[in-house]
This record gives sequence, structure tokens and C-alpha cells, in this order.
Amino acid sequence: MILIYSANGLRGNVFGAMGSRIGTAMHLGTFSISFKKGSVLRSNVEGAMALTMITSVVVGIVGWIIGVAFFSDQSPIDIYMFIFISMMGALLAGLMVVVINMVIAYVGFKREWDVDNITAPLIAAAGDVATVPTIFLAAWMCLNMDGIVIYVALTALLILTLIMTGTILMRKNRRRKKDEAKRIITESLPVLTVCIFIGILAGTIVETQTANLVAYPVLLVLLPAFLNQGNALSGILTSRFSTMMHMGTLGVRKYPPIETYNNFAVNYVLGIITFAYVGVAAFLVSPQTMPFHEVLLLVLTAGMLSATVINLLSYYVASAAVRFGLDPDDQSIPVTSSTMDVVNASIIISLIRLTLL
Repeated sequence: MILIYSANGLRGNVFGAMGSRIGTAMHLGTFSISFKKGSVLRSNVEGAMALTMITSVVVGIVGWIIGVAFFSDQSPIDIYMFIFISMMGALLAGLMVVVINMVIAYVGFKREWDVDNITAPLIAAAGDVATVPTIFLAAWMCLNMDGIVIYVALTALLILTLIMTGTILMRKNRRRKKDEAKRIITESLPVLTVCIFIGILAGTIVETQTANLVAYPVLLVLLPAFLNQGNALSGILTSRFSTMMHMGTLGVRKYPPIETYNNFAVNYVLGIITFAYVGVAAFLVSPQTMPFHEVLLLVLTAGMLSATVINLLSYYVASAAVRFGLDPDDQSIPVTSSTMDVVNASIIISLIRLTLL
């Protein structure tokens, strides 16, 4: 369970950013349905899969440390098993999500959709669906296969990761322009590593309050859906802002310029619709634990506070990336998504404690 929360977040961060880059390329007219060397699609697939495997090693090590530090009374698992579970789960889930991302790109390109509006929520959902079963499958393999086989398989995964990443990083820049896959890895890896620890913090906030929420099953149903919808809204908005900055239609200012106001308004409208839906769905699952109006009021209040933070954070994170000469497509989704996990968990938990506990 230690691995699942961080792994879920990373899948959305890595492949959500990939979708954002592809969306920007479509708007700029540089995207084509081609997998030849140096193409936008191939560079993004290479970069995303390399980042998935590298960060899975970090997640495995961090997960083992947390397990030893806080759950030492339970049966310990060797560090190599933790890393194997993380890497095998990442490889299997990554392959599934990258295919989904490519399908979205293909259909969106052919039908001239604005993929900035659809990639983030679909990839977040696909990442959740793919990550949990693949982590459990990898854990089942650890429990039912000989230790030597697991050790050999882990060695093969590490060698594969080193070869794949090394091949990309050793590519020479052409015409003073850095190879795109190489740029994606070098610019994304530091922020993704930081986001691992932010994700763990968000998980800790939720975990510490789980025992207090048992008396209200509707809240246990509500909490993960609320966090996922917050991530979806932040992903949509940051993707749009990144594209606008690439196209030169949105500038970096001390305060959000007028061009952002329509996007802010749309985000509030989407927030009202989606968070109301979350509240209704949660109530229908557990109708006997809280009155409907209390559930709806709680989730809409938390949702509007969340949307306000998303609006400001999305603009300033994209602006900061541009100021530092980085690609906002690489930085915005990981930073906003991980930060909003912490913010949304704090908002909803605080409101629950103020009104119910």
C-alpha cells in the first residue's frame, strides 16, 4: 500500500505532462502521426517511459525506507523486492498508459480536438486503473516466485532502464538544439523526484485521518474522488496555460492578466459540476451516514476553495517555468498535481474536522 499512492501520482505526472506536450505541439503545428526518429510522438514516448522507470526506482527505495521506519513491527520486505514491485508495476502500467496517450493523440489529431481539455482527466483515470492492479500483480509475483528469479528479473529491469536512459542521454544535440527526449528527461527528472515526496506528504495527511472518518463511510468514498477531480481540473488548466504561453498569447505578469479570466471562470463552472457529481455519487453509495445537503455543501465548499487555489497556482507555476527558461509543459502538471494533492487533502480534512469531528 505504501507504493500505490506515490505510483499513482507519478503515472499522472509523467503521462499527463506527455499529453500536455503533445497538445502544445498540435497547437503549434509541429505534431504529426509519425514514430520516426526525432518525431514529437516518439520523443515523448521515449522520454515518458525512461522517466517512468527511473522514478520507479526512487519510489521503491523511498517506500522501503518508510516501511522500515514506520511499519517495522510487520514482516519486513527486502529492499530489492520493494524495487522490483515498483519497477515491474511501473513498466506494465506505463505501457498501458502510453498506449492510451497515443490513442488520445491520434483521435484528437484526426478529429481536430483540443486535447488540452481531455488528456489530463483521461490519463489520470487511466493511471489509477492501470497502476493498482499492476502493483498487486508485481507483489503477487514476489510472494509466489523464487527469490533468485525475482533478483534476476530486477537485474534485467535495471539494465533495461540504464540502457534505455543512457542511449537517450548520450545522443548528440543537432543544430544547437537538444534532442527532445533528452531534454524531457533532464528537465523533468528533478521536479518529478521532488513530487514523489510531496505525494507521500499528501498520503500521510489522508492516512492520519482515516480512523476518524470510519464513522462516516460517505466521506471515505468522497475523499479519493475529490482528490482525483482536483487533479483533473488542475491538469486541464495548466495544459491550456502552457499552450498559451508557447503560442505567445499569454504573458508572464506579476498578476494574472485578463487572458486568464475566461479560463478561471470555466474552471469554476467545471468545478461546480464535477464536485457536485462527486457529492451525489458518494451519497448514493452511502446514503444512511449523512444528510444529502450536508454532503453537497461540504464538497462544493471544498471544491470552490480548491478551484481558487488551482486557478492561481496553475498560472504562477507556468509563469515560473518560463521565467527560469524551462518548458511549462514539463513542470506545470507535476507541480500543480502534487501540490493540489496536499492542498485538497488539507482543505477537505479541515472542513470535515470543523463541521463534523
